[in-house]
Formats: sequence, structure tokens, C-alpha cells
Amino acid sequence: MSPPTGHENTTLLVLRGPSGSGKTTVAEAVRSAYGHGLALVQQDLLRRHVLREHDRPGAANIRLIDLVARHALDSGFHVVLEGILHADRYGTMLRRLVADHRGQTHVIYFDVPFEDTVARHATRPQAQEFTSEDMRSRYVAGDQLGVPGETTIPASFSLADTLQHLRRHLPTGSPASPSDAELSP
Repeated sequence: MSPPTGHENTTLLVLRGPSGSGKTTVAEAVRSAYGHGLALVQQDLLRRHVLREHDRPGAANIRLIDLVARHALDSGFHVVLEGILHADRYGTMLRRLVADHRGQTHVIYFDVPFEDTVARHATRPQAQEFTSEDMRSRYVAGDQLGVPGETTIPASFSLADTLQHLRRHLPTGSPASPSDAELSP
């Protein structure tokens, strides 16, 4: 059993879903709008860039993601944790983190069909880094964690729709609370 993490006034927002579903765009918009006091913990950054590790069961990045998120929460930061974060590999760690967090926690799953993720991926700067076949090998439909209160963002939601939906889950108060105008894409 892990010790409790964070504080009563910290918010943990977990954004999960397939590659190309919009998680990173949304996470960066939330971080930009909020300002100081909100840590962005990105699976791709820690797994691919810091550790240069393949996504496999039991990989070192799983524990690193957990440690970084817990450290930020324990230090009083709100945390947006985003990534594909497949339930079969990351589920145990994520469920424990969610259960251990003392503050408000919101888990959001981006439910986007494979064909839509491929079309979205083609418009991204990293489109040349991996192919649609690479994406297919990592795609898992309906990969929710099954934690209480988990919500789903449908493929039909625009960035503005998604930010409007998330507005009620975002931390408020100091040090910098985003205004409605700041959260508009």
C-alpha cells in the first residue's frame, strides 16, 4: 500500500486515450491557461525522451511517472498527467495514485476511433516519427480504467468543447486561476 499523496487542495487531472486523440493539446492548453502551480506530467516525455524506453509491462517509466506525479502533488502543485497510459500496463499504478490522492481527482478518457486518430496524427508535427501501422499496434478501444467518476470525451468534441467540459474539473484559486477567456482556444 502506498502512502497518501498530495493535499486536500491539490487537483489531479488524468488525461488518457489513444495516440492522436488530443490529450497533449488539451493538457498543454490547461497548463498554459492555469499558469504557475500546475505541473504537466507527460508519459511521452518521461518514457520516450528521458528514459528512451519501449512501452512494455513493468518498464521503468511507470514508476517514474508515479514518482513525478506524487512529488509534484506532495509539493503542493496541481497535476495534469497525460498519456496513452494503457490500462493493462499503467492501470495498477494509476488506480493506486487515484486512490492515494488526498485532493480532487478527475480521470478523463478520450474515446476516439482509430480512423480519427490516424487523420489527426497526419496533421501533427511528429507525423513522420511513426506510421499509422505503428499506431494500430498500440490502439486499444475503450481502454477506460473503471475508476469511480471517470468520464469520457467523445471524438465529436472540439478543443473548445473539451476545455468547456474540463472547466469544472480544473483547480481554482491561487496562484493563478484561468479565466473563461484564457481557456478559449
